[in-house]
Amino acid sequence: MRILILSQVYWPDTASTAQHLADLGAALAKAGHEVQVLASRNDYENPARRYPAEENHAGVKISRLRHTGLGKGAVWRRVLDFGTFNLVLGWRLLWSGRGEAEVVLGMTSPPLVSFLGALVSRWKGWRFCYWAMDLQPELAIQAGMLREGSLAARLLEGMGNAVFHRADRVVALDQFMADHVRSRGARPETVAVLPVWPVMPEAWQGSRLANPFRLAQGFGDRIVVMYSGNHAVVHPLDTLLEAARQLRDDPRFLFVFIGGGVRSADVRAFREAHGLKHVVQLPYQPREVIHESLAAADLHVVVMGDGQVGYTHPNKVYGAMFLGRPFLYLGPDPSHITILAEACPGNLRAGHGDVPAVLQGLREFEAAGPAGWEEVGQRNAAYAREHFHADQLIPRMVELVAGKAPNN
Repeated sequence: MRILILSQVYWPDTASTAQHLADLGAALAKAGHEVQVLASRNDYENPARRYPAEENHAGVKISRLRHTGLGKGAVWRRVLDFGTFNLVLGWRLLWSGRGEAEVVLGMTSPPLVSFLGALVSRWKGWRFCYWAMDLQPELAIQAGMLREGSLAARLLEGMGNAVFHRADRVVALDQFMADHVRSRGARPETVAVLPVWPVMPEAWQGSRLANPFRLAQGFGDRIVVMYSGNHAVVHPLDTLLEAARQLRDDPRFLFVFIGGGVRSADVRAFREAHGLKHVVQLPYQPREVIHESLAAADLHVVVMGDGQVGYTHPNKVYGAMFLGRPFLYLGPDPSHITILAEACPGNLRAGHGDVPAVLQGLREFEAAGPAGWEEVGQRNAAYAREHFHADQLIPRMVELVAGKAPNN
């Protein structure tokens, strides 16, 4: 089967979507399908870095499109980059032959990608699958980037509704998201719920203080509270930063922020304004060693903005659980993360702005000590191995996109 994947990001980009797509693309190719990806030539975090126009990786043909690469320094830059990518992608799809694909898989970023994919698929008789990860315009409205009822919001909503209605398969990451996409016009029989898997080559099995990343960074025996991943507008970090400020004189805690995104500048500004030497910022880590960097944390922080349940799906919680680490969730209740916290007692929860609850939780966490952390972590790891292992989820995603593999 000929499968065409449409996404702004793909391997070797470090964005979560790129890594999950690379796993899926490789699995589809291994199952005997002919897989091609149309992606951007620009790295997501560093647009000045350009990837080859044509490349093959793990049996997947990657065709990268040239467009503006102004970066995420301002909203207009991001809009222009998204717009030019969509224009080039749309032109490429219009001139593609009917035999180029049988199935098209579209992503949610940038928003027009799947709208174009769904329209062209209907015209050319291709089956269209939609992997819903972040939904617009809901996220932009909740983040204050779009005004509800504005022309831009109405256009995005109309295009999204058209995609949901026309898709032959919609894959939602949790039940909250599935309920929402059905309310936006997705036919109930087309909607499947499947979480994403932790993107790491293995789990770090060594002792806490022998972790290579912890040793290389000089974390010592301090309690490492880590936020690792995209510092996006929809993941507000203010409550965590204020808790860090109030613990500035407590030598037991170290707050580590790994990754990039528009809010990484906010973290830097807050750290410098308050002279917080126990707040450390590091860049994205290569996938090959991410299991070591994530395992260097004693407590992972997972953030979801208020009003965003069903619109986005922070998946860093799966990596933390898979590695046997406790997590602190900052966000609304209920959500897919509160369900995990209820299934695995001992993890911490607090709402945005509730700094006293965060501080109390951190002090109770410190009092529990490594033995207590290990107990919570083992519950998390057992649950993750049962429900979120890549060996279970990737084959299921292959089935949802392509159906039964050839010759099976």
